[in-house]
Amino acid sequence: MASKAIYSVVAVLGIAGLSGAAWWYQNKANSAVKAAPAGQSQASAGTRPTVEAAKVTVVKLVDDAQAVGSLRSRRSVVLRPEVSGRITQLNFTDGQRVRKGQVLVQFDDQLPLAQVQQSQAELSIAQANQKRNQELVAQNFVSQRSLDESAANLQVAQARLSLAKATAARLKIVAPFDGIAGIRQVNPGDYLKDGADIVNIEDIDAVFVDFRLPERFQNKLQRGQTALVDMDALPGRKYTAVVQAIDPLIDANGRSVAVRACIDNRQLQLRPGMFARVNAVFGERNDARVIPEEALVPQGEKQYVIKLLPGPEAQTWIARRVAVQVGIRRPGQAEITGGLEPGDMVVTTGQQRIQRDGMTVRVVDLGPSTAARPADGAPAAAPVVAAAPEVPRAPAGKSMGGANPCLVGMREAGRAPAMSGAVRGSAPAPVPAEAMPEARARATRKPA
Repeated sequence: MASKAIYSVVAVLGIAGLSGAAWWYQNKANSAVKAAPAGQSQASAGTRPTVEAAKVTVVKLVDDAQAVGSLRSRRSVVLRPEVSGRITQLNFTDGQRVRKGQVLVQFDDQLPLAQVQQSQAELSIAQANQKRNQELVAQNFVSQRSLDESAANLQVAQARLSLAKATAARLKIVAPFDGIAGIRQVNPGDYLKDGADIVNIEDIDAVFVDFRLPERFQNKLQRGQTALVDMDALPGRKYTAVVQAIDPLIDANGRSVAVRACIDNRQLQLRPGMFARVNAVFGERNDARVIPEEALVPQGEKQYVIKLLPGPEAQTWIARRVAVQVGIRRPGQAEITGGLEPGDMVVTTGQQRIQRDGMTVRVVDLGPSTAARPADGAPAAAPVVAAAPEVPRAPAGKSMGGANPCLVGMREAGRAPAMSGAVRGSAPAPVPAEAMPEARARATRKPA
């Protein structure tokens, strides 16, 4: 019994000792855990958040918009006869340059010419009768009624002669304007009905490029502006087009406005129907203030940036939130029209680390020209000005003499529109529509 009591006492003491050791070990671990955040907070209190920043730079910024379009001839017609007949002569070859008024197609006109001769004979008789009756009336040998009838017969004979000549003239088809003939669809000896296609005439000394822009650009579009055009079929070449017409009607389906620009094509490098990529230029600014796009912090309908001001210590900055007005956006860049000045520092990365306005931060990953703080009283470094991109010109070919066909007829308002891609001066006056010559053939415009 005594041994059992001793065992019980030893067991109780062992259990109590183990429990005390476990309690002591657990309290020691909790105190270490609690002490760790306090140490970290004390260590972090002495550090400042690091951010990346960039300067507001001044660059040459072009306000433009991209679109796709198609080339069209300045003037284009398909010659079709107004009367039926058989072709006797074709006075042109495929692809030949033709002149205004040149006879291109001659139909068989033997019968109309005979009718012209008959009408001339009838006119001669009517004129003789009219003259004779005038003399007889003066001598009171015939009545006034006979003179009136001879005068009416004379007018009828004159009308018949004019009709016969007009019918004969319709059998000659002439070129309505200077241009290049296409590929003919007929041959001498063919019998054509009225309205049949003969050949197309294209005036491509200047070509139109038709394209569409979203309706938000309608207030920026003006006649006389320029656009840079490049073709997939002619890689590496760019052409300058002058805006000549803006459709007053906005398409309700696509909410877009149609624009027509003109390209000088006296080198005959462009062809109607080609696919074109258009960069419409609305204007350019040489002193645009630009920052990286990631520096913007949107909040509701407003845009903010975190501006950095020199701090109390070396290599430190004070963060201030500033509202800005954003202008044109480009990939990776945004124009600032208000709120910042050239040379100001803005945070580009790490805005979430700045918890309050006026917080002191450190800037990392900056170039030598931007990382160094200006000394007190020393002027800030001048902002970097990006060089203006050189506008590529059309490749040199044969010399082009004479005036630009796209500018002929446009009245100068101050200065003519510049052909280098920049909008200068006010827009020129509208181009007056050129009156089409009266051709003796039905010149129907080709469908779009």
